[in-house]
Amino acid sequence: MKSLSKLICCLLIVSLFTACSKHEEGHQTIHQAAAIESADECHLCGMLITHFAGPKGELFRKGVTEEEGKKVHKFCSTRDMFSFYLEPENKRNVTTLYVHDMSKSPWDSPNDNYFIDAKAAWFVAGSEKTGAMGKTLASFSQQSDAQKFADEFGGKVLSFQDIDLSVLM
Repeated sequence: MKSLSKLICCLLIVSLFTACSKHEEGHQTIHQAAAIESADECHLCGMLITHFAGPKGELFRKGVTEEEGKKVHKFCSTRDMFSFYLEPENKRNVTTLYVHDMSKSPWDSPNDNYFIDAKAAWFVAGSEKTGAMGKTLASFSQQSDAQKFADEFGGKVLSFQDIDLSVLM
């Protein structure tokens, strides 16, 4: 009887984790990343995005109308994206964030085929590499790639949850 109870308990726990991960997967695919075009301007500073090296960012916000909810906000750097996102009035209204995976994309011209979910990404803050606004956050899909980058160019490896306004200063 004890082993049956343990089995049922384990099955319930596995089911709970599976249900949560399916919900999270569904959450991650609300929007698709959009290509950055040559005329696109940074939503925060207004600079032309493609004129600068380093990872870029995009985000989608909740919209009052369906059209507003589909509008992508593009940023010339991950730093600008986080500067916008971390403002309390913006943070609660953002549904999806994307950044370039710099382990697969060249620093000087990031490839839009390699956008990743920013909430699952690893970041290097304080490296010698610069982006549109100077210091930026290098973004990676794998923690090991972020650590290799930090070993080569300096900086500290952080998860999405570790990033706050003090990191951007």
